[in-house]
Amino acid sequence: MLGYDAASAQHALPAALRFCAASAVMPMHGCEAFHPLARRNSGFNLVIVKLAYPVEVDMRRLHQVGEWSRRQALAMVGGFGIVPLSATLGAAAEGINPGDTGPIMTRSIPSTGERLPVIGLGTAWKYGSDTHIQPDPLDEVVRTLVAGGGSVVDTASDYGAAETRLGAVLAASGLRPRVFIATKLETDELAQQALQGSLRRLRVSRIDLMQVHNVGWSGQDLAPLRDWKAQGLVRYIGITTSTVRAFDAVEAVMRREKPDFVELNYSLGDRWAEQRLLPAAHELGIATVIDTPFGGLEDARGNLFRAVQTKPLPDWAHEFGAATWAQFFLKYLLANGAVTVVIPGTANPEHMRDNLAAGRGHLPDATMRQRMAQFIDSLA
Repeated sequence: MLGYDAASAQHALPAALRFCAASAVMPMHGCEAFHPLARRNSGFNLVIVKLAYPVEVDMRRLHQVGEWSRRQALAMVGGFGIVPLSATLGAAAEGINPGDTGPIMTRSIPSTGERLPVIGLGTAWKYGSDTHIQPDPLDEVVRTLVAGGGSVVDTASDYGAAETRLGAVLAASGLRPRVFIATKLETDELAQQALQGSLRRLRVSRIDLMQVHNVGWSGQDLAPLRDWKAQGLVRYIGITTSTVRAFDAVEAVMRREKPDFVELNYSLGDRWAEQRLLPAAHELGIATVIDTPFGGLEDARGNLFRAVQTKPLPDWAHEFGAATWAQFFLKYLLANGAVTVVIPGTANPEHMRDNLAAGRGHLPDATMRQRMAQFIDSLA
């Protein structure tokens, strides 16, 4: 049992069918399924998931469907301008510069004070296979991230070829000094040999952030990671999850081990992290990385782009500078002061630019965030 009370539950989502983009697996960190403009004219598999909220998942069947076009979504919201908002959320507004063309906002890593841009890139699902295309499509996406003021790229040892492709891109582009590499090892991989494998694939001598992937046991030991940090092989250590079912275990490890970072699932449709893990991270001084920001396993409506589909962006979204649905979804998360960086996944430079725009300008205040949540809940 997760121990959520009725007051917490009223902020979460009811049980429902939802759709997740994937082949025959659950969505992974940073999945951009239904992210408009992606694979516009092709269909892909959907996993239909029934949730006995919040802990039981039952795979039912696969369907082939078409994807909602981001060009259509952008066309719907492109007709209005951006109106400045006079006030921003206090703690969450740290580092904000006014205006949509200003620098991207940054947040501090509590354990050191080092600042990170709030929008990064997830590589799960999109970069798992080897590519013979040159230059690698990842190259332009990473260049777009860096040119737009971002730096964090999240990957993992079990993301297929993602580490290898990222390492090749950084080596060829010379962008390594401007990229904050976050990667992960599985709980049964915490040995020097596995670390050396990641270092080799990424073509680096030191990793910025090494995390234990998908922590599900409250007794998870981070001693190997601390040793690597002491040796100068990694700069920061952390743990990750992408399911609310693991929140008990993750919180226990956070409180006992006090890692530098925790990566967790959080979106407008999956707000359970607001009740426990984000407050705990703030209390303990732990930086947060947000995965599945456009919807994932615990999002009862499924991917958020699927939820809004043909609906136009609300007129009131201009009050906090959101010009697209992606910016609407991301600005909600960034307005939570406990969020350090959000890592939406994409293989499209245009998506990357759109995501980065969410990290500029104003953020919704508490009243507006409540309105945003109510709007998304009304679509269920």
